[in-house]
Amino acid sequence: MSLQMTLGSKPTISAVQERRADRDRELVEALRLHEPTAAERLVATYGDRAYRLATGITGNAQDAEEVVQDVFWTVIRKIDTFRGESVFGSWLYRIVANAAYQKVRGRQSRRAELSLDDVLPLFDEQGRHVAPMADWSARVEDHAVQTELRVALTSAIDKLPADYRTAVLLRDVEGLSHLQIAEVLSLSVPTVKSRVHRARLFLRKQLGDAMTTLDATTAARSDS
Repeated sequence: MSLQMTLGSKPTISAVQERRADRDRELVEALRLHEPTAAERLVATYGDRAYRLATGITGNAQDAEEVVQDVFWTVIRKIDTFRGESVFGSWLYRIVANAAYQKVRGRQSRRAELSLDDVLPLFDEQGRHVAPMADWSARVEDHAVQTELRVALTSAIDKLPADYRTAVLLRDVEGLSHLQIAEVLSLSVPTVKSRVHRARLFLRKQLGDAMTTLDATTAARSDS
């Protein structure tokens, strides 16, 4: 099951990306020319996605709002520094990610981050799961469990370290390629692939645990 399916986000497809690239060229030019409607167009085009990414990294709506406001102000002021070496969306995502990371690091009472090594599924020497994992993916269309899955997924994403959380959100929610994510986060493609893979394993385990708990609760209610 994808994060898009569970969170209700629309998948990104190549045709949409091509149209967006065309619009972005016009948007960048409007920003550079300081057209009166350019800032409004920037917010309309990237506001929701920037806020979604900022929320995913910070885990806090108020922090995300502050990040997005700062980011758009930065983009407007520094649009001339955009050289077109990457697509505009990737450049903007990089600014959002960096600003959100700084917001997380600047918190006075930051919670201790989870170590994935402590909670990831165990594997044998052949890379197979040591313990069996229940396959609950077929039940994702069951309206009776969708709300619980969405809540469990949101909670699990929030438990991820910020760098893993960012990678998997950019890949599975925003639909960026591994190469694009590498550009956004200034990482190598293998590092991005590793973070996405490990984050997915963690999320799958957390959702599996949530489904097990839900099934046990439902069975107990049926027996009472």
